[in-house]
Amino acid sequence: MTDLVFHILGATLNSATPIMLAALGGMFTYYANIFNIAMEGMMLMGAFFAVYGSYFFGSWAVGILFAVLSGVSMALLFALFAIYLHCDEFITGIGINMVALGWTTYALRSTFKVKGALISPRIIGLPRWQMPFFHKMPFLETVFSNHPFVLYLAFGLAFVLDLLIFSTKFGLRLRATGEDPETAKSAGINPAGVKLLSTVFCGILSAMAGVYLSLGYVTLFSENMSNGRGWISLAIIILVKGRPLSILGLSLVFGFFESVGLILQHYKLAPQFASMIPYLATLFVLYVYGKQRHRTEW
Repeated sequence: MTDLVFHILGATLNSATPIMLAALGGMFTYYANIFNIAMEGMMLMGAFFAVYGSYFFGSWAVGILFAVLSGVSMALLFALFAIYLHCDEFITGIGINMVALGWTTYALRSTFKVKGALISPRIIGLPRWQMPFFHKMPFLETVFSNHPFVLYLAFGLAFVLDLLIFSTKFGLRLRATGEDPETAKSAGINPAGVKLLSTVFCGILSAMAGVYLSLGYVTLFSENMSNGRGWISLAIIILVKGRPLSILGLSLVFGFFESVGLILQHYKLAPQFASMIPYLATLFVLYVYGKQRHRTEW
């Protein structure tokens, strides 16, 4: 029983990482007052291009480079329509998500001649880090060691971004742009430039979430691999009002539910029901949040 608990906790860290990375990226656009639902598509494109680079070049580093470039490209596309052409942000995000889903499905089938999923020994996954001295404590080694290095960077990034948003001039400018663009403009801030930069940061971190999915969490690419994680990330951002450390905490909660769902599949629970657990948890949290907000308003 103890080993099962340790395994669940270790799996929780793995499951929480892509959700947290995308949510930390969406945090930038949240503070810039951009309603960005395109994280799902950015994550999916990142997952595909990470596998593409790793497969053809035999390097996880090239996979990361390709994924980041795809994330920046999607972010610039979103910024072009939503920021500079003043198109509806929601419709723009929906369009990007649809393009990402359709294009990755087409590219998977046309490039690799497979349907459903690409599994190959040519895909080089992210290297895993062994934490020093943890071997002396089985609990720490099982839960915190032998994870892809991006996991450790993601958790550290939450603390760095908390300082960036609330303790730096850039963070002040970002929040000022989101709260009142005209006042920010009168103070010498370029609101469009700040919004563009926040969108690019969102694209990079969402793409890194995709990298973790396809080269860290597993070593493959499957159609619609993001599977709603971008929406969960958006829900987390809204719930915690963009606070990085709160994003970390709530990502762990949803990661826990996802890991429990995966483990329950080994106990003859239908995989369709097991995969519903994190999304049901999302709906429940949103319901509780809505009730609390309604009480506060009244």
